[in-house]
Amino acid sequence: MRKGSLFVVSAPSGTGKTSLVERLVELMPNMVESRSYTARSPRPGETNGVDYNFVNRETFESMISRDQFLEWADVFGNLYGTSKADTEEKLASGLDVALVIDVNGARQVRQSGANATSIFILPPSPSILESRLRGRSQNSNQEIQERLKVAREEVKAFNEYDYVVINDEFDAALGRLKDIVSGCCARVPDARPDVDNIVATFELK
Repeated sequence: MRKGSLFVVSAPSGTGKTSLVERLVELMPNMVESRSYTARSPRPGETNGVDYNFVNRETFESMISRDQFLEWADVFGNLYGTSKADTEEKLASGLDVALVIDVNGARQVRQSGANATSIFILPPSPSILESRLRGRSQNSNQEIQERLKVAREEVKAFNEYDYVVINDEFDAALGRLKDIVSGCCARVPDARPDVDNIVATFELK
């Protein structure tokens, strides 16, 4: 069986990375989005085991001490992490997995030695990013300014990634993201099991 491919997708808060990946998963039936663990409380409309795996802070910190996370981060005071076991199980079953994580989380994945393709989603401008953050109506003005401050640092990390997609227009950005994922899954090392099986049938003739 072909082992799945791991994709890391990062972007400043408000860029649209979550919406892009959710739509990408709908278009690519072999891809799933990793479900993170978090120690924060569920927001209205969020469901445990669907949006996140919600745990208390003590449980989360225990998982850190047992080295159970592929990556984890404190994001604006809330803890988020990606389970090593959950990720490996999905990859081993042949599914492609998308991790929607921040810049520091992506660095941890690289440091772990995991074979991952990394994609940075870049907002077209600071003013558009601010407009999108305000349009979500989820954050106070102080929180928005904090996110914009973090974004100014995060965008500098774009050259740490394999690919950059500018989210200037949603459908166009989605198309570019899909092209990247499709191309990576067609690389010889990733497609090898399926290709070997096909080549073997020719050798039988």
